[in-house]
Amino acid sequence: MSTPAEQYARFRKDQKHPHVAAFRDLYPFGLDDFQVRACEALEDGHGVLVAAPTGSGKTLVGEFAVHLSLATGRKCFYTTPIKALSNQKFSDFADRYGPENVGLLTGDNTINGEAPIVVMTTEVLRNMIYAGSSTLNNLGHVVMDEVHYLADRFRGAVWEEVIIGLPPSVSIVSLSATVSNVEEFGAWLHEVRGATETIVEERRPVPLHQHVLVGRKMFDLFEPNSTEVNHTLEQMARDDAQWNRAFAKNRSRRPAKGGKRPRSRHRTPDRIDIVLKLESEGMLPAIVFIFSRAGCAAAVEQCLAARLILTTQEEREAIHEHVDAACAHLPDDDLAVLGFHEFREGIGRGIAAHHAGMLPTFKECVEDLFSAGLVKVVFATETLALGINMPARSVVVDRLTKWNGENHVDVTPGEYTQLTGRAGRRGIDVEGHGVVLWQPGLDARHVAGLASTRTYPLNSSFRPSYNMAVNLVHQVGRERARELLEQSFAQFQADRAVVGLARKVRKADEAIEGYRESVHCELGDFMEYMRLRRRLSDLESAGSKSRRAAKREEALESLTRLKRGDVINVPAGKFSGLAVVLDPDTGNREGPRPMVLTANRHARRLAVVDFPTPVDSLMQMRIPKSFNPRDAQSRRDLASSLRNRAGHLTEYPTAYRDGPTAEDPRITELRRELRDHPCHACPDRESHARWAERAFKLERETDSMRRRVEQRTNTVARQFDRVCEVLDTLGYLDGDEVTPEGRHLQRIYGESDLVVSESLRHDVWGGLSPSEFAAVASGLTYEARNSDEAPPARFPTKAVAQAAESMGLLWLQLDQLERDHRLSFLRKPDFGFAYAVWMWCEGTSLDLVLGSADMAAGDFVRAMKQLIDTVAQIADAAGAGPLRDTARAALDELRTGVVAYSSVTS
Repeated sequence: MSTPAEQYARFRKDQKHPHVAAFRDLYPFGLDDFQVRACEALEDGHGVLVAAPTGSGKTLVGEFAVHLSLATGRKCFYTTPIKALSNQKFSDFADRYGPENVGLLTGDNTINGEAPIVVMTTEVLRNMIYAGSSTLNNLGHVVMDEVHYLADRFRGAVWEEVIIGLPPSVSIVSLSATVSNVEEFGAWLHEVRGATETIVEERRPVPLHQHVLVGRKMFDLFEPNSTEVNHTLEQMARDDAQWNRAFAKNRSRRPAKGGKRPRSRHRTPDRIDIVLKLESEGMLPAIVFIFSRAGCAAAVEQCLAARLILTTQEEREAIHEHVDAACAHLPDDDLAVLGFHEFREGIGRGIAAHHAGMLPTFKECVEDLFSAGLVKVVFATETLALGINMPARSVVVDRLTKWNGENHVDVTPGEYTQLTGRAGRRGIDVEGHGVVLWQPGLDARHVAGLASTRTYPLNSSFRPSYNMAVNLVHQVGRERARELLEQSFAQFQADRAVVGLARKVRKADEAIEGYRESVHCELGDFMEYMRLRRRLSDLESAGSKSRRAAKREEALESLTRLKRGDVINVPAGKFSGLAVVLDPDTGNREGPRPMVLTANRHARRLAVVDFPTPVDSLMQMRIPKSFNPRDAQSRRDLASSLRNRAGHLTEYPTAYRDGPTAEDPRITELRRELRDHPCHACPDRESHARWAERAFKLERETDSMRRRVEQRTNTVARQFDRVCEVLDTLGYLDGDEVTPEGRHLQRIYGESDLVVSESLRHDVWGGLSPSEFAAVASGLTYEARNSDEAPPARFPTKAVAQAAESMGLLWLQLDQLERDHRLSFLRKPDFGFAYAVWMWCEGTSLDLVLGSADMAAGDFVRAMKQLIDTVAQIADAAGAGPLRDTARAALDELRTGVVAYSSVTS
């Protein structure tokens, strides 16, 4: 019971913030202090930045912005980075405020777009700002959920475009994970948006306990009531290290087969161990993060094979009823192809996978049923950690390394925090649990470091694009656009870094002056003498470098002459020796990267570093049209032919040697000047020289810092200038005017925007059928998951092949234009998906299309949705005419079967 004084204080506070008071009464629980402070700041007319851990309830502040807008007769936009999260928020708001008051705009869905509350992806809002949409009228608040996405390398610029471009009258509610430089981000928001309160909450609402699972035994990561690492885990690690040293010593005496990976005397838990232990400890429901789609699928299979059942009969019936209703739209012929029956069996037992390769409908079922408490264990890839709200009682991290597409890298503290942040359901669990699996070589102190580091820096990935440039110039002119871009967070961070660099330059200048005093020589100007020595050293070094550079240029030139079927001897690197060229790849902007098959059956794409000396074709081999580098039998057959036909050609090219060369006369003259200089006879010459070298070294470092200061000042604006120069050259801009050609580009969003616009301009797609157009347009959006091993593109018709060739030539011309202006934005078109798209549009069954594309169903649907988005943009940009008709007909052909269904969570 509160005291009269407390009641009076509450009354006075409610009088000052009546909308916060009314909003608070909607909830059966009290609001946390950080939530109240953020809501009050919003009611006071300020913007807010709320940085708080996952699951702490920061989205409640966004929900208050919706409440406040409605209460004051204004609109509220709620933006999210992904469509699944948009769907979830749309469902939540429709339940609370009624479907007539809530809209959804995601690209896939347009529902009630003029409603007072509209949920949308951030890209949709960016496009509305550039189009000057009337939907922006009477907009009071914009919620930017997961605003830390602005660090995303591919999509992050969109968040900054929106923050800079929204009218000043709009208050922005920025919701972020806990980042280490939140004050810096808040200061930028205050500068570009006006009064903005930065509110940081470090405390998790549900305490998180950390554990390590060894076999079927669970150990706490820390000692009780302490920050010290569990001594037992440390002793286990020491035992393993000692055991490995003994094993290695014994192995060196008698070599044996096997790798050098660390071993452990303790067992790594298998999937069954994990589930049984979590169930026995009362730690379900759980998410088990496995950084592999195949690993997630295999984990479900293992649990089914072990006949694990985690649900009651009533729960299984409820699950099956939900799944059957959600999947009723799927064609019966496709159910087996999609693995529906296995999925239904597993989820009915309370066990499921969740990854990007799954059909979206299946993923939505997992999300809904897990949130309802019916699914008990989900084996998921890390994409789930960045997506929708799916909290659990426990989170298991399979291992602390992951494949990033190029290398195996360690999980960062920020990633670990993001993953384990889902553990502990507010209002349900009194505590959450993060569990790491024991692995050979596990360092408990390293795990403790990950668990104790709660933050990571938020760094801008902003850069001006071609589409952004034409839209901004159209709206405000080139000079004002330049000024707007200088307000970006990227420039704000660069300018702040300049302050620190300038301070270092001043200190370095003082130190250099001190070194020069130590160099003073009675015989003459010692710094002049040292400059002669350095010029001599530089000339001698330059001569050696020029000879090496000549070799590299000759080797590079030899690679450009390679053709498919050439047999070569790779002179260096891991795959040196006899090989046949599968794809010369001479159009790569980083230099030729030929894909070869070695005599040892390895199909790999090599780099310039593998060719320190020139390489010549030793002979030609025919490569079968059916050859597939991913197929082991194909590789074996071709490698066998290579050894049989060219096995005798084992001599490597003779390495180049430096022959005798005449000495540069400048070197001879400098040596004479050095001997004649008075300081050459100084008895303290080498002592002076050491001080002079320190001065020279510090001067070099200082010059480098000065250049960095110059480069960081106005960096974004200078890049914008280069973008505009490209657009000037192409005739898209004429001063402050966007030309008719440039107006097409205003409607094209994406990293291939200029390739699309130039293809429209040159009528590359004229005369194609809808299926052919969809096939060739796929080159703009598709990117093979492993481009090094992707087979050559297949084209269904001659017309598609010709259009693809024209697009490739346009890209080459644009790529060279970008290089001339020191830019590198445009991705080379990839037509590896073209044949599958054509098959789909022609009505081929899902089974055959997936087989042809060698893709999982979820990847196929996602790739098709990306293609649909681009084809719709092309139809819009093309204007009235045959191409728009063709593009719209292609959209109808693409939106069939499993691709046609776009769920809105209900």
